[in-house]
Amino acid sequence: MPAAHPSSAVATPGVGTEPAVARWADQIRAAATDGMALRVGGGGSKAFYGEPLASGLAPLDTRPHAGIVAYEPTELVLTARAGTPLTEVETALAERGQCLAFEPPHFGPGATVGGAVATGLSGPARASVGAVRDYILGARLLNGRGEHLTFGGQVMKNVAGYDLSRLLAGSLGSLGVLTEVSLKVLPVAPAEATLSFEMPQDVALAQLARWRGQPLPLNASCWVLDDTEAPARPLLFVRLRGAVAAVDAACTRMLADAPGERQDTARSAADWRACGEHTLPFFAQAPSSEHGLWRLSVAPTTPVLDLPGPALVEWHGGQRWVWAPLAARDSLRTLARQAGGHATLFRAPAAHAQAGDRFTPPDAALLAIQQRLKREFDPAGVFNPGRWGFGL
Repeated sequence: MPAAHPSSAVATPGVGTEPAVARWADQIRAAATDGMALRVGGGGSKAFYGEPLASGLAPLDTRPHAGIVAYEPTELVLTARAGTPLTEVETALAERGQCLAFEPPHFGPGATVGGAVATGLSGPARASVGAVRDYILGARLLNGRGEHLTFGGQVMKNVAGYDLSRLLAGSLGSLGVLTEVSLKVLPVAPAEATLSFEMPQDVALAQLARWRGQPLPLNASCWVLDDTEAPARPLLFVRLRGAVAAVDAACTRMLADAPGERQDTARSAADWRACGEHTLPFFAQAPSSEHGLWRLSVAPTTPVLDLPGPALVEWHGGQRWVWAPLAARDSLRTLARQAGGHATLFRAPAAHAQAGDRFTPPDAALLAIQQRLKREFDPAGVFNPGRWGFGL
């Protein structure tokens, strides 16, 4: 485990001339001295995710510390402060024909860069292009001692040591206050196409497995039971991205493998956005106030699972969504574990907004590592206590 300042971290004695960071450092040190805790967050668009925090925590709002610090399109690197609106970053990238390939969901107008990293959530392309952590080159962080630490840099390969900048992805603000992050960006693909196929889930999973084994520019997939008309239709959507010739050739090959059709690009782009933002009809309305939205992360080769309700399948079979009551927790986690994965209560039922036990418990060895990390970064337990769950 890393010591207080591992080789890839640089402790900054002061906090420079950044007013917000200086205020936060003072607030953190005061909270540690007084035995208090802080609610670290930005726009709050993903506040529903993770274990619920206790009421009455003093807020530490990252939004005042905003702005793109550096952007080098030729180097495919962008550095932004944690409070920078995600839309500002995406707009700047789009103007240069670039993007965040992992498609971080916003889940609301207040989404920030820091929130995207802290939650570690990725969009429809995750299985093909990688997760948030795969694009983090470096980060700056205020730890529980009020020290401003720098991890990594602005290139894919930098100083030796622990790659702690990527550790921050998915940490839910429990290790410190992210102040700045450097991200690898990518050019927008020259061509894109979405194909749709009417087929039941078992056939869709088998077909996706065959396509994954071929040199096709697969980027995203989504299987859903479309019940907007009767009878309901089982539909598989597959998005392709890459060179024009490669996408066109893949369309021809895949439509020869299975009967389907090529979708209008503009319309399908909006649909993929809706998939990532959970505004598709499947996500829009829970069956009842007792139902929560569960996410099962499993091996893509996992066959159809015996779920308590209709599913939406993403990531070429690796992510399965289902609405289910809290009483289904044990059965869902057993199913996920048998498939080599885990189940998460992504959105709690409306009738049980403060429900806990949202993440699958880690095994003893992993929990011990997480506990040591928490103690090292946040010895006084100042940041988002309990947000990770399991006393972290």
